[in-house]
Amino acid sequence: MIEIPSDLHKDLVPLAFLLGRWAGAGVHDFPGSEKCNFGQEVSFTHDGRDFLEYHSHTWVLDKDGNKLRPLESETGYWRIDAARRVEVTMTRDDGVVEIWYGEMADKKPQIDLVTDAVARTAVSRPYSGGKRLYGYVKSDLMWVGEKQTPEVELRPYMSAQLKKVVTPEEVERWAKALPDDLPDDGVAFFK
Repeated sequence: MIEIPSDLHKDLVPLAFLLGRWAGAGVHDFPGSEKCNFGQEVSFTHDGRDFLEYHSHTWVLDKDGNKLRPLESETGYWRIDAARRVEVTMTRDDGVVEIWYGEMADKKPQIDLVTDAVARTAVSRPYSGGKRLYGYVKSDLMWVGEKQTPEVELRPYMSAQLKKVVTPEEVERWAKALPDDLPDDGVAFFK
């Protein structure tokens, strides 16, 4: 369910599908790095200003789905203009800072992003840019990331499927908002 908070900045309404906490799993595979399955937690929050705050943490999973160790973390800010152009500033734990630009698809919750600028610290690994695709598909947040280095051409390296994390308070709020005249048997509800 996409919910638009009453205190969300009006410019951010097209990005409302991102809001909330998300968790799931995906695959990481890039030359020179360990190929692995990973777990991920993502949050998109707002404070009434014209941006969403973004946090992502990933960790390597063993074959049974248990956390082994951290993989990547990133944080950033997402904005959108009236023409549905999206800009993202992002900082990664490995010493990379990126500026991303892209746009939201017409009439669907999908965002294509491409790096415009990359800055690296002396200890970061070689990296020269990337692409990302985010989409809201059947109530899940799905994404795929591509990256390139001076030695490796642009190629997919991470993708994940994330489910919305729902708190007991949200369930209670939604339950209170249901109409009083729901059918007793549950079957008539779907007719």
